[in-house]
Amino acid sequence: MHDDDWYGKEHENNERWLVSYADFITLLFAFFVLMFASAQTDKARARQVSESVTRAFTKGPSYGIDPRVAKVLGGTVDDIGAGNAMMRGPGGQLKDRSSADEDTAELLPSMKMLSAQLKEQISKGQLEIRLESRGLVVSFKQAVLFQSGDDRVSTEGLPILERIADAIRQLPNMVRVEGHTDSVPIHNSRFRSNWELSAARSIAVMDILINRFGITKDRLAIVGYAENASIDSNESPEGRARNRRVDLVIQTTMISSAEAHGQDGNTTSQTAGSTSSKKDSNSGEYKRQK
Repeated sequence: MHDDDWYGKEHENNERWLVSYADFITLLFAFFVLMFASAQTDKARARQVSESVTRAFTKGPSYGIDPRVAKVLGGTVDDIGAGNAMMRGPGGQLKDRSSADEDTAELLPSMKMLSAQLKEQISKGQLEIRLESRGLVVSFKQAVLFQSGDDRVSTEGLPILERIADAIRQLPNMVRVEGHTDSVPIHNSRFRSNWELSAARSIAVMDILINRFGITKDRLAIVGYAENASIDSNESPEGRARNRRVDLVIQTTMISSAEAHGQDGNTTSQTAGSTSSKKDSNSGEYKRQK
């Protein structure tokens, strides 16, 4: 081939791939620049969120919240916010802890008096007296008031109930009579289940308080829990003996007032003017209904 023929032909370009490669590198560079910028923004935002949370827990409302909103919502235990104040007071649903402590403290004299009067029974393990947030609880062991499987109050328990009735008469508080059993099933000619037995025992104690010791019936409520509110294990004889009990709860003024006005968020028992019994499937309680 002559040189003239070689130079007469168009020279083939083998470097065209460089154009595509350069475009790809440019796009890749732009992508990493965007990723880097985004990462820096996320770090700044994360630092701001972290500082806001730290400040909210230590000093008060967090950054980024309108002060007017923060004033209502609050941000810490100490900074409850103006909005929470609406839940307090006569029309609110919440009570200050100091008010709850005062309600419990009002029952201390009655607790001391009963503890002194029933010292012998307490030392024998026949009953327990304790102060809880819901009120003063006098817990009778089953053997003090009832024979096994029976709902008739024994003569041995009457003097104890009389002293408790004296304490109840000196207070305006509502009283809740709660019946409890162990987990051993019962089925005899009188009771078909532990529900009926626990409710019947509550009713028996209520009748004694009303008809023998003159407690007004509008102050009393009864509940039957069967074995569903045990205070000990049902695996041992000792535990089952503790679970078989009747609790008299002299409720605090706050709880008494809430139940009287139907504001108790928990189950509200029926008063002594009831005539029939029914199991409440939602609360697991057996209670009387009108």
